[in-house]
Amino acid sequence: MLRIFHNTAFDFIKWWRTAAILTLAFIALGLASFVIRPTLNYSIEFTSGTIVQLAFAQPPDVGELRRVADGVARGAEIQQFGSPTEYTVRAQGESSTSANSGAEDVGRRLAAALKQRFGDNGVRIVRTESVGPRVGAELRRGAIVAILISSLITLIYLAIRFEWRFGVAAVLATAHDVLVTMTFIKLTHLEVSLTVVAAILTLLGYSMNDTIIIFDRVREDLRQKRKESLNATLNRAINETLPRSILTHATVLAATLALLIFAGEVLRPFAWVMTFGVFVATFSSVYVAGPILLWIERKYPRKDLGAVVRSSAPAAEPQPSPRPTKAVGAR
Repeated sequence: MLRIFHNTAFDFIKWWRTAAILTLAFIALGLASFVIRPTLNYSIEFTSGTIVQLAFAQPPDVGELRRVADGVARGAEIQQFGSPTEYTVRAQGESSTSANSGAEDVGRRLAAALKQRFGDNGVRIVRTESVGPRVGAELRRGAIVAILISSLITLIYLAIRFEWRFGVAAVLATAHDVLVTMTFIKLTHLEVSLTVVAAILTLLGYSMNDTIIIFDRVREDLRQKRKESLNATLNRAINETLPRSILTHATVLAATLALLIFAGEVLRPFAWVMTFGVFVATFSSVYVAGPILLWIERKYPRKDLGAVVRSSAPAAEPQPSPRPTKAVGAR
């Protein structure tokens, strides 16, 4: 069996302050972005409206394409979709009472206007999609409920599997992952669709699994009651699970990179979130969950493991007892 990074002894925990500064700075950058523009780049599934995907025979003049699109749907958003000959036109709030008829109506009028400008063989309608305001609100609400239910099930599992100290640290680390991922989505202006929600749910399970594996090894090491600090026990557990973590993360990263490169524009936001999530899950399992567990153990120490949570400084060596002196005149 392939063994890499076997019997390592890296001191991961000592860098937790630097890691905390980096992650707080990244989150602060995301919050500043929300202050400047307080909305995410929601897809048509959440905002309601109509989206039309176009395929041109030759790369079109974007300015001319925008002029034609504005003549059909005022304020339409135009984006390049993959190759230079493919574009999408998004019209917010253009759907009618019937979503399908709304999409067909906008697509038909846009196709007629574009063919008049670029010729019959110059442009082709690839697909049209439309979502009404009520459906968009239901999808947005369903996405939030899905994330909350997933978090609740995770809490119940942790309450059964671990004691509350480990559970709180794992949940806070997972919450950190979601917050950092949302910051990444905001800063990169990724389109938030149902596939991105699926990626966030997948990231929840992936990150929690990574943290649980390390905590499970910590619990096993604590049961052996070694005379070492919890800091040392955490480093031992991370190093013991390091070969498994590297192989797992490398495999997942290879799959997400393949999606990112070859899957196309529709799945690209999902691939971006998962690729970023591999690094975030690894980071939080070591530099978020571990330090939080250390703080909880020092704040609420357990009686049976009081020696574990004390400082890692070595105890003073016992002084040798003085040798007995003979009484004067004794034989």
